[in-house]
Amino acid sequence: MDEDSHDEEKHIWQSFDYPGDNIIPGVKLGKNLVTGREIYLTSWKNSDDPSPGEYAVRFLMVKDKYPQLYLWRNNSVKIKRFGPYNGVEFSGQTIYNDKDKDIMVLNQKDMHLQFMHNSTMFSLMLKLTPDGKINVSTLLIHNHQWTYYDVFPYDKCDEYGLCGPYGSCVSLTPPYCECLKGFQQKESSSHNQTRACRRTRPLDCGPREGFFKFSSMKLPDTQNAVYNNSMSLQECEVACKNNCSCTAYANPNITADAVGCLLWFGDLIDVRVYQATGQDLYVRLAASELLDTNSKFHRTKRVNITITLSICAGLAGLIFALYIWTRRKKGSDVEREGRPRTVVDKDNKSSSKKENMELPLFSLSQIYRATNNFSMENKLGEGGFGPVYKGMLEGQEVAVKRLSKSSRQGVDEFENEVICIAKLQHRNLVKLFGYCNEENETILIYEYMPNRSLDSFIFDDTRKSELDWSQRFHIIYGIARGLLYLHQDSRLRVIHRDLKAGNILLDHQMRPKISDFGLARMFREHENEANTKRVVGTLGYISPEYAVNGQFSIKSDIFSFGVIILEIVSGQKNRCFVDEDRQPDSLVCHAWRLYTENKSLDIVDECLRNSCSILEVMRSIHVGLLCVQHRPEDRPDAQSVIDMLGGDDGLLPFPEKPGFFIYTSEITSNTVLPSFNDLTLSQVYGR
Repeated sequence: MDEDSHDEEKHIWQSFDYPGDNIIPGVKLGKNLVTGREIYLTSWKNSDDPSPGEYAVRFLMVKDKYPQLYLWRNNSVKIKRFGPYNGVEFSGQTIYNDKDKDIMVLNQKDMHLQFMHNSTMFSLMLKLTPDGKINVSTLLIHNHQWTYYDVFPYDKCDEYGLCGPYGSCVSLTPPYCECLKGFQQKESSSHNQTRACRRTRPLDCGPREGFFKFSSMKLPDTQNAVYNNSMSLQECEVACKNNCSCTAYANPNITADAVGCLLWFGDLIDVRVYQATGQDLYVRLAASELLDTNSKFHRTKRVNITITLSICAGLAGLIFALYIWTRRKKGSDVEREGRPRTVVDKDNKSSSKKENMELPLFSLSQIYRATNNFSMENKLGEGGFGPVYKGMLEGQEVAVKRLSKSSRQGVDEFENEVICIAKLQHRNLVKLFGYCNEENETILIYEYMPNRSLDSFIFDDTRKSELDWSQRFHIIYGIARGLLYLHQDSRLRVIHRDLKAGNILLDHQMRPKISDFGLARMFREHENEANTKRVVGTLGYISPEYAVNGQFSIKSDIFSFGVIILEIVSGQKNRCFVDEDRQPDSLVCHAWRLYTENKSLDIVDECLRNSCSILEVMRSIHVGLLCVQHRPEDRPDAQSVIDMLGGDDGLLPFPEKPGFFIYTSEITSNTVLPSFNDLTLSQVYGR
């Protein structure tokens, strides 16, 4: 701080103290509490008039309060709140790579934020426009050209206080407000339409009051909060519990030495859910509200235990009957693909049956009631398995998947899906709630995905603009996380074998979940690949070694994932792609040619070109091409994909020609194609 004072005496004027409407790395925003000088951004009046305009980006700094950065209009109306600062950046506002960091200084003499950027390949500039937007541009060092990169605010949910006190904005397209747990919508008069939530049950400051944890949140406005930089999270909870006026607490710091305590007193304003970069918020609730939550949990647990015991009792009798029947029919088992019909290994089939039955079994009458007798109004779509219906089962929205009698998939796939997915629990895999097998009906019950499947967005000209680049990149990353779990982190290694855009479902926050495990195969830890005479999957996503030789492994799924990456970036289907000369081609081959000509950005979806992150797009295309290389051993595994997608400026290996390149792009009239195994194709339908 002394050096800053010395500099002030030495310099009469310096540009970094008056940034105007833009900021570059090294510039500080904040206030010198000794001299009173404040540094902040101001917009131009219009594009031709550099005099101060309506908008400003500046701190609201009050003594003993946690400082926050706001976008203001006329220095009085809050348009957007950035933050709060979490020790690395402003919560939810990731615009740099992992090496970059915002530096916050808080002391008795100075409060400021210094914007730092350490890349050797590009630089960043933030500009406040006359209409109140913050444009982010990149300067590529090798050609010294500025390129549009991103824009703030991102969406309607960024509007300050959109959902009112104790309300949370939980989705992006369109914004959707809901009250936090323990609160309900207030009755509003006709002349006052402001959203507001009130407590379902009042606080009484009793000893049994407690806190409910909300995850992935943008922490509330800290104007009515007190900050202590030395308290642990446990000490923070005790401090809030002992003060009847305290409504919530949190640790704003996400760094390794994460200490610090924010205590809120009064309403919680400007809360939203982030897809990946939020923090934990602990909100005070009445004892009866917490008791209801625990009671519901225990009731559900008791019901599950009762169902499980009943099923086990019935299963014991069934196993005994099967044992007698098997003794009489010994030697007559029909093998499928050189393996038992239970799909898993020979010595593990009985345990798999048990795990199959651990899922809740619902009656057909329950399913009828849940779907209104499979009414057409409730039908969501149809796939290779059969129709899918929306339903309400035990107070929860579900998707009911009904095996069609004419389906080319059958009982084997049904059993395979139940056994496989019962073993899997991950945030990027669809959750199976239960099943029904009664009166020749074969039914699976899944969690309901309100935004249906990925292909219903990226391949639909009227809807693709609803998925901006930030969302698409999070979807790519989420699919990769799901594959890492399937291939490496789950108890048994799982090869999906039908990974495609239609089998990626999107929840209300646009988080991706891999679905449809009817064709999946499970390996033990020491197994890496297998062969089959029956190739299954969807054309356009099947790897060369699988289609030609029937050989599949985790690298088969990686090939499919590479195709999905390129489809997400381009908004084009791999098999239906037509090049600029109106010649049929594959998207994969077209992307590889553009890459070799240094024209990769030509493949980007038109609706993304003015708002995407160029560096993330280029890296995604590069990773996609690495995934679709012809030789399985050249393709990265899921962990490497994640590292590359989230990596720094390090160079990636040069991709080789993709699989099927010669067949889709270099075929002549005399070319003899190799013979393919018979394909069992999974149809592409929306959910």
